[in-house]
Amino acid sequence: MASATQGGLVRSLGLFSVFVLTVSSIIGTGIYKKITPMAMELGSPALILICWAAAGIITLFGTLSNAEVASMLADSGGEYVYFRKIYNKFFAFLFGWSSFTAIRSASIASIAYVFSQSLNLLVPLPGLPERWADFSVLGIFTPFENFGVKIVTILLIVSLSYVNYRGLKLGESLSKTITYLVIASIFLIIILGLTIGGGSFENIHTTAAAYVSKSWLDSSLWQSFFAALLAAFWAYEGWSAIGFLGGEIKNAKRNLPLALVTGVLFVMMVYLAINFTYLYILPVDTIIGNATSSNNIAAVGVVGHFLGTTGIMFMSVLILFTTFGCTNTTLLPPPRLYYAMAKEGMFFKGAAYIHPVYNTPSKSILYQAIWASILVLSGSFDQLTDMLIFAAFIFYGATALGVFILRLKMPDAPRPYKAWGYPVIPALFILFCVALVIVTLISKPREALMGLTLMFSGVPFYFYWNRKAKE
Repeated sequence: MASATQGGLVRSLGLFSVFVLTVSSIIGTGIYKKITPMAMELGSPALILICWAAAGIITLFGTLSNAEVASMLADSGGEYVYFRKIYNKFFAFLFGWSSFTAIRSASIASIAYVFSQSLNLLVPLPGLPERWADFSVLGIFTPFENFGVKIVTILLIVSLSYVNYRGLKLGESLSKTITYLVIASIFLIIILGLTIGGGSFENIHTTAAAYVSKSWLDSSLWQSFFAALLAAFWAYEGWSAIGFLGGEIKNAKRNLPLALVTGVLFVMMVYLAINFTYLYILPVDTIIGNATSSNNIAAVGVVGHFLGTTGIMFMSVLILFTTFGCTNTTLLPPPRLYYAMAKEGMFFKGAAYIHPVYNTPSKSILYQAIWASILVLSGSFDQLTDMLIFAAFIFYGATALGVFILRLKMPDAPRPYKAWGYPVIPALFILFCVALVIVTLISKPREALMGLTLMFSGVPFYFYWNRKAKE
């Protein structure tokens, strides 16, 4: 609804636009950076590729489940709207609050952070004296470490928030243009890497020096595999946020699920191809060596290996473009979620405001930019991504469970898309989400507890806003 002082959301996105936004929201930092922690955990090129494929298949299972719910309930707010129908107001709020405090804001902070890391490779950014850089809060948060990189990260978040403040189509056009350049460049790297990269299939078959062969029945192998999956899932993260744009998509009940499924399939193929190329060009021990520098990015080292300084420059610029575009796309959907919550009195009141000229949730965009900037100062890239993946999979599992619940509660409701492989595929995805949450609690308790703390910090706000809404 629009008024004299407030605008309204407009359905302006077609199928191809939503497909491009899905791809752009997924392809970000993980494609360049996450192979290093995965190599450290697994030590085997074959296991690394299996892990990438497994993460893609599991993500696709989640997408197939999400798509059925989206086809029934597509609207601005995504899962917040779904959870209101499937569960209750409190669980929907918990999801929305977790998205703001941990999942979506941490995604923005993490992607923008890698943009600044890449810029730092081209133009070294100033830092603070060591006594400041080593300062920590509770032995966990290091706000002044890599301070130059963090300041540029915040500037990027603020700048792109302003672009999205000025209109959905402006932000969408920017994401489209950058996505085309990024995909073309990635395919160029694959072709050059496999033809003139000087690689060898021997590298694919050679494990790390410290690698110890283990049976799939060995629990320690599964622990390492799950840790590597956390890294891979970060590379696939972002697909579900497109649901927040449901109120601005043409024929959303058809186009949203179709774009989600095709977008994830496309990204999965790209990831397998580019990571095979990395492992074909460099031995896994060399890739593991990238972990010694906080600002080193694996893909830069790989391309620099066969194209020298030119390759390093090319990859650094490509990563700048990729992370710039992905940051922009990641910034775009979540404010629609906070807008949906605020309309019901379940978020900060100003978030319900739609700009009368630009027709965007302008104050939601501002709140998101402020909190994402605070998260940038709070910790490291890997710390943020592990935290948000843990939190995200709690709600991914809840959405898949919603497929079963809605088929019982609303058996006759129109379903433009039905989950492929039901009931097996959604059930397998739910079981995996439960396993990932449990393993993360055991293997990465700090990141898991950070996620849970941010998630449940909203409980007092819920009771306050719920009481106000009833008055």
